[in-house]
Amino acid sequence: MEKPRLSKEAFLGLRDLIYERWGICFQENKAYLLEDRLKKRLEKRGLSSFDEYLYFLRYDPLREKELRDLVESITTNETSFFRDMNQLEAFRKGVLPEVMKRKENGQRHLRIWSAGCSTGEEPYTIAMIVHDEGLPAKGYRVDILGTDVSERVLDVARRGIYGEYAVRNAPDRYLKRYFTMEQEGYMVKEEIKRMVRFQNINLVDHSQMKRVRGMDVIFCRNVLIYFDDEAKRRVVGYLYDSLVDGGFLIVGFSESLFNITRAFKPIGINRCIVYQKV
Repeated sequence: MEKPRLSKEAFLGLRDLIYERWGICFQENKAYLLEDRLKKRLEKRGLSSFDEYLYFLRYDPLREKELRDLVESITTNETSFFRDMNQLEAFRKGVLPEVMKRKENGQRHLRIWSAGCSTGEEPYTIAMIVHDEGLPAKGYRVDILGTDVSERVLDVARRGIYGEYAVRNAPDRYLKRYFTMEQEGYMVKEEIKRMVRFQNINLVDHSQMKRVRGMDVIFCRNVLIYFDDEAKRRVVGYLYDSLVDGGFLIVGFSESLFNITRAFKPIGINRCIVYQKV
């Protein structure tokens, strides 16, 4: 049986649907990538062409379930604990002390958001750093939100058990202090898991984004690369609204807000740039 091929018309239809729903942009020279990633979805649904699949996504009563499976297929979930240590040190040495200083005489409630958190390594890493800096012991209530569009990766995050590859960058002292070794792998300790909650949020969905407010720090690392400039402006605008005045946005090491917005003040810390809401 001949394998289905992605026609230009079907590609454009799928590309537009994906962009409208999640803001993820597939250029025409990436049509092969979309074809490759969605072939299994056709097989699962017993469909013989991408045109049939597009029709299914638009009109079938089960389309919402399939859309959830589709986004699982097209997103990359490469992450690990303590990824990009320079940025994490910039958070620990520069951002965190500044946030704490502003809260000295007010409400000791620290709110941090890890947007596009995948399987949870980043929000748990942040929780470990915050705990290691002694904030809970100093009376701070710490609320860390991890969000993603994939329910599958969020289920992994809530479970909190990881293999060797995920913890390959974690310093030994953190491994010893914040994980227990189980038969299935490295399990995040309950004192850290209690600091983190997970939620399914689509960063381009304004109605969902409006529900997240009052954040002191937002990590949105290696997420903007999936968006074109228009979607980036929209998402960064939503993140801006979610921050308190003077709050901080940390994007990926290779990402920049240059030509996207002038609403943030870039600040250099530990050879990294972080962005402060002004």
